[in-house]
Amino acid sequence: MLLTVLSYGMIAIFMYVIMKKKLSPFTALVIIPLVFTLIAMATGVTSGNIGEFVLEGVTTTSKTGIMLLFAILYFSIMLDTGLFDPITKKMIHFAKGDPMKVLMATAVVAATVSLNGDGTTTTLICVSAFLPIYKKLNMNVMNLAVLIILQNTIMNLLPWGGPTARAMAVLEVDASILSYLAPGMVLALAYVIFWVAPHMGRKERARLGVKVLTDEEIDEMTTVTDPETQEIRRPNNFVFNAILTVGLIAWLVAGSFIEAISMPPLMLFLVGTCIALMVNYPALKDQSSRIGANGGDAVQVVILVFAAGVFMGLFQGSGMATALAESFATIIPKQLAGFWGIIIALVSAPGTFFISNDGFYFGVLPVLAEAGRSYGFTNMQMALASLMGQAFHLLSPLVAFIYLLLRLTGLDMGAWQKESAKYALGIFLIFLVTIVLFGNMPLYIPQ
Repeated sequence: MLLTVLSYGMIAIFMYVIMKKKLSPFTALVIIPLVFTLIAMATGVTSGNIGEFVLEGVTTTSKTGIMLLFAILYFSIMLDTGLFDPITKKMIHFAKGDPMKVLMATAVVAATVSLNGDGTTTTLICVSAFLPIYKKLNMNVMNLAVLIILQNTIMNLLPWGGPTARAMAVLEVDASILSYLAPGMVLALAYVIFWVAPHMGRKERARLGVKVLTDEEIDEMTTVTDPETQEIRRPNNFVFNAILTVGLIAWLVAGSFIEAISMPPLMLFLVGTCIALMVNYPALKDQSSRIGANGGDAVQVVILVFAAGVFMGLFQGSGMATALAESFATIIPKQLAGFWGIIIALVSAPGTFFISNDGFYFGVLPVLAEAGRSYGFTNMQMALASLMGQAFHLLSPLVAFIYLLLRLTGLDMGAWQKESAKYALGIFLIFLVTIVLFGNMPLYIPQ
């Protein structure tokens, strides 16, 4: 009982200090769970070694952290070389000063890039390509970060994205689950592209106006005049850098489908960074300069990823995650048994926000599914229900790549979560309504 109270208390305090900006995400991810774990050990409801808890947690995020280090370095070097300058220029020419066109293009590109199911890659590509455009047109960068996360949220339901694969494994359902999810995913993508982005666009038009820019004005806006920036640009290597970047992304995506050529993203970006440095900056002093200039941004993100690992390690190792999972199943009245599919869908929203995907699907879902089967729900129905909460999962401070997104865009986590959540609610409702209306999950089973 006490462990359950501690788990809810820890989550409440953690969200409070993040939302109210009382602590930075880094310190909150480490200090809050550490204090609550020490309380649990002092009261005798938890036993074990805090150091081992932390190491186990950090181990789960170490691959992501190291991959992020080299991925950030790679795309930072590509930005230095000017790889994305032509894309920025073409997009501004296309928009002609109209922010709505830029926002809709952002939504389309984010959805397309998210096909590989990797949030880090999506973030790096989209921010690298679009952030200069948003800054040049004085657009609200918050919209960029929100559109990226919404589209990645939807595409993350593809089997190679992670949560769907976990639900399939736990409830022993096959890949046909994607055919049940597809209608909701398509409608959600349309919702973001044709409603959310235009809604943002109308607000930006009202704020900035729609001043039609001439080609001469656009050329003047996009021409690099800073001597230091010109010095590190490598326009002569554009074709090579483009082929290298497209090749890395294509390999990353293809590896999701073809096991024979599968390569860890860490390895791809490590080798890609080395090649990019050798070709674009052959002088050793220039290589050191580029690593030094871009390393700070990479480290800022990586330490947050490892801090998230500390949070998960302490939360799970102390038993608070298990206590929270069991409480989900016990606090629901038996009178609601006929609505168990909807209940799983509703529980999955906070469940996948406050607990890692592994913790929810391997810890909470089996408990909920055992009860659901006795109430007449099939494994497929419960698997579908458990994925509905993914609409909010990527807003969680336990998702590693959001720190990269926030770092690159310079946004505050609390403000970004609030702005994203109101649109994510629409995605959640679309997911839920479609699986019910298409007959894939019953709204109610008489008991």
